[in-house]
Amino acid sequence: MRAARLIKMVLLLQSRPSMTAAELARELEVSERTITRDALALSEAGVPVYADRGRAGGYRLVGGYRTRLTGLARSEAEALFLSGVPGALRGMGLDDAASAARLKVSAALLPSLRDAPSSAAQRFHLDAPGWYQEPETPGLLPVVAEAVWGDRRVSARYRRRDAEVTRELEPYGLVLKAGVWYLCARAEGSFRVYRVDRFTAVTLADDGFVRDGDFGLPAFWEERAADFARSILRTEAVVRLTEAGARALPHVTDRAAAEEALGAAGPADAEGRVTVTLPVESEEVAYGQLLRLGPEAEVLAPDSLRALFADAADRLARLYR
Repeated sequence: MRAARLIKMVLLLQSRPSMTAAELARELEVSERTITRDALALSEAGVPVYADRGRAGGYRLVGGYRTRLTGLARSEAEALFLSGVPGALRGMGLDDAASAARLKVSAALLPSLRDAPSSAAQRFHLDAPGWYQEPETPGLLPVVAEAVWGDRRVSARYRRRDAEVTRELEPYGLVLKAGVWYLCARAEGSFRVYRVDRFTAVTLADDGFVRDGDFGLPAFWEERAADFARSILRTEAVVRLTEAGARALPHVTDRAAAEEALGAAGPADAEGRVTVTLPVESEEVAYGQLLRLGPEAEVLAPDSLRALFADAADRLARLYR
């Protein structure tokens, strides 16, 4: 424990010109008295820690005591610090490891690149959860993450609809999509996707597994996400749109389906409206989505969906008459 703290103290001093005892104590979560003892121990071990006395004093390293990564350009250094997503790392129980890694790299950078972490953080931020919802971290996420990083097999119980099933999994990767965690794993010879919050039990196996070298998580997820989006569009709606309605359509329904439908539409009619055949999940879902377009959209078919809109129009007319 103390050895790790001493190493972190050296790295902190390498990454900054100097630090006061109070600053070091706060970073290392110890007392200032402990900082004094640690500085003495480092000095006795040959690490050139120098203490400046007085109100503006502090600790610093002398004699150029540092390791420099001179091959990193500014853009490369900034990109390195974009790889950590704080919320995701906390959820997986890896925030301490990420903090230590960032500190080590910061300490090794040239002085001209020392502002790369703050420069990147001021310019880029990933906010994975969606609006108007409180993200929840599944309780079993840390153990699932441990299996992923360690290439460890797991035995898991998984909730499917109203039943639970047991699966033997080879965990390949984790994906955070709009605040929901998914596990991409190989089971019974094929790759599948599981929602982490539906695991009711996960047990690490003693043995590991050999990863398939041809597996690429980003490409796999992109393909599965596209397949899923297509699979839920089981019916169609014929809609007549104004120019404004056509522009808004991709923002109220599945973007890919809307763009494909608009691309296949014929020329506008005499009133400037285009008619599209739009794949939708269901009539109920289409009703909620297309209603947001108001008078910019007229549903032509199916008749049952058109009847829902006619009823809504009547009720709106009575309200505003």
